[in-house]
Amino acid sequence: MRRRATPPPSPLPQRDGVDPVRVRLPGQGDWATVREHLVARLTGAGPGVVDDMLARGLVVGADGASVAADAAYVPGMYVWFHRDPPPEVPVPFPLEVVHRDEHIVVVDKPHFLATTPRGSHVTETTVARLRRELGVPELGAAHRLDRLTAGLVLFTVRPEERGAYQTLFRDRRVRKEYEAVAPYDPSLALPRTVRSRIVKERGVLAAYEVAGEPNAVSRVELVERLEELGRYRLTPTTGQTHQLRVHMNALGVPILGDPLYPVVAPPVPAGDFRRPLQLLARSLEFTDPVTGTAHRFRSTRTLGAWSSYGEWADGAGQ
Repeated sequence: MRRRATPPPSPLPQRDGVDPVRVRLPGQGDWATVREHLVARLTGAGPGVVDDMLARGLVVGADGASVAADAAYVPGMYVWFHRDPPPEVPVPFPLEVVHRDEHIVVVDKPHFLATTPRGSHVTETTVARLRRELGVPELGAAHRLDRLTAGLVLFTVRPEERGAYQTLFRDRRVRKEYEAVAPYDPSLALPRTVRSRIVKERGVLAAYEVAGEPNAVSRVELVERLEELGRYRLTPTTGQTHQLRVHMNALGVPILGDPLYPVVAPPVPAGDFRRPLQLLARSLEFTDPVTGTAHRFRSTRTLGAWSSYGEWADGAGQ
């Protein structure tokens, strides 16, 4: 099998902690110019946006020189540019650095802050914030945590080591423990291990379970009860999208504050941080693949529905 060539380094610096967009022109196509391909490819950019970027010299090649609007299409060519994201509402909660050394940074992220740039969340993301706050432009995520989930996330300092840490998660050599607040059901026998097949379709907000070989496994335990609520320890051994949220919903105890399960709720206005999803990535445990050190990190955050039940039920914030 032919290995794909390593892309050349970006000729553009980061902006606000965000890398420029890199586009590789396909090996086959009917486009006469780079402009034609970008217009066809970047359909979500809006009319005239590509032409404006080219006219302003904002699209560059590997040598850093601006790409002309009539530049010929060259299969395999790379171009870079920064996109101008729409204004983002700042997430008004701090990032807490739990651990930092020359190889990794572990942070305790708040609810509502995405891990990496995606969609409408670009500069208000954990990785962009950390790059700015710590002054480490090459910082990268070893895994992801849902935007609505709070808790521990592992980042790598050196790009050449990122693959080793990502492999830990891929090979399930990281023990992850979550905490959730959800309704208490006295008829639900716990602890138990939930196994199912979860499907998440691109463009569809909610994941769902289907028949077939299980690809998602979660251990669910009740830690304690507070009136009609339960505090649960969730231990996944797989990492499907929304896995814990889907499994808790399937058990009939959907996690409090979940806008997707059991039903998709209307979008929350930007800047409304009053009812965070009551799910927390409580701990990470692994053996460092670079140093051999045994790590165990634990979040110090609390879930509002449990620590301040009355206030949270009335719509209080984080």
